[in-house]
Formats: sequence, C-alpha cells, structure tokens
Amino acid sequence: MNILKNPVRPKNAFTLIELLVVIAIIAVLAAILFPVFAQAREQARASVCTSNVRQIGMAVNLYLQDYDETLPIFYAYNTQAADGSRAWAGDAKHKGVEVLILPYTKDKQVFRCPNDNGGPTLPDPTYGCPGLATYHACYGSSYRFNHGSYSTVANESSQNNFPYTSTTIVRLPLFDAPSETRIMRDEMLPWFGTMDKYGYIPGYYQQWHVRGGGIVFADGHAKFVVNNGDFDKQVVCPAGGRSNDPDPNASTDGNAYGTYYGLCD
Repeated sequence: MNILKNPVRPKNAFTLIELLVVIAIIAVLAAILFPVFAQAREQARASVCTSNVRQIGMAVNLYLQDYDETLPIFYAYNTQAADGSRAWAGDAKHKGVEVLILPYTKDKQVFRCPNDNGGPTLPDPTYGCPGLATYHACYGSSYRFNHGSYSTVANESSQNNFPYTSTTIVRLPLFDAPSETRIMRDEMLPWFGTMDKYGYIPGYYQQWHVRGGGIVFADGHAKFVVNNGDFDKQVVCPAGGRSNDPDPNASTDGNAYGTYYGLCD
C-alpha cells in the first residue's frame, strides 16, 4: 500500500525585493537620525565649552579680588623662553594667562575646548609645537585672552615669543561697560574662516565649532555666541570701543586691522 507523505514546506525567507525594501528603510532612517546624533554631540561639546569659559570667568574674578582689581599679565601663543629654550604648555618656563589663574581653577582641563582641533601654525618649529594636535597642548589654552583687557608689562608680557616694550596696567574700574566687554573667547570661531578682517585666513584658521564659540565678559558672565554680528557688537577695549568699530588712531598705533578688534582682541 502506498503511503502518502506530507509535502516538505519551504523554509520562510525574504525575497530579494523584500530585502531591498528593508535596506531602503534603514538607509532613510539613518539619513534622518545621523544628523540628529551629530547635532546632539555638537550641542554637548558646546555646553562643555560654555561651562569651561564660565569657570574661567569666575577664576579671573577671584584673581581680581586678590590683586586689588588688577587684571593678570598678558601672554599669548608662547612656546619659547627669553633664552630661546623650549617653553611649551606644561614646561617649567612656559608663561600664559592660564598659568596665573590656574590656582583659582585647580584644573588645567578647564582651559581645553572639547572642539580644539589645533591649527595650521602648530607644526611651525618657531611659533608652534611640532607633533602636538591642539592649542591647549601647545599654548596651554584653547581660549584667546584679549590683549586689551589684560595688563601689559614691558619685557615681561609676550606674544608669539616676542616681548612687549610698553606697560599698560588694566584695572577693573577702567572698564566702561563690564557686562558687554569680552575678556576671553574661543580661539577659532566659525566666521573667522570666511572673513579676513579677523586675521585668521588664509594661514591660521581651522574649523572648531560648527555654530559659534564661548565668550567671557569682564563682569564674569559667559555665553555661547553663534553669529559674527553679535561678536562684532561686543565691547573689546576697556574704554568702550566695540569690536567692529573703526580705530581712529589705527595709522599711528600700528593697528593694521583698522578696528578696535585689531587693537584690543
């Protein structure tokens, strides 16, 4: 007698068309979500940056209380000592504003912007730190302390390893509008890469933040600025000169920029 066997059922499987549909859906979701994730990460880094500059602003105010409202001595971008020996950030001979206020922050990482990607000058053997990747690692800070808002001392203050030859002591009462006067900013702001009036292009700019950067004001408050219009309106000189306003004495004070930005930033 013939015994009929149950027919073998085919195994469940996706057809090629179904697989293509699934892949297409995944691609669409990825295209939607990845920018959102990237924006969230950038927002988180911006929040850390704002927190850093706020702590630095508080540290400067604590310094002022201990030094009769006198602003710290100005230094910027120094990698060599007066005798020509190496003085990178962390070296015993390194000098910087961040070194002077470190006792009030207790943490060197406060001076590091999470978006610090360095810049074209770092490989330079004279003005940079060959082999290092960030401004913080080389110069000690990802943030620019405004020259005009700090005390300049002849033969002590220096920038790019060159000493200043004049002395200007800056005290808090000299600030005409403390709540509007910036005393520190992120080194690289997005609009620096598109406008040569800030002096960063063609040879000094590298993208850090996508949206803007952190700013500290003379009264100690801080904020994250997202456009050059706001930046240009900020007071940059203690006496009240705004960043984008013309410097009437530019031809005699060596200000090649022609604005108060060039004089005091």
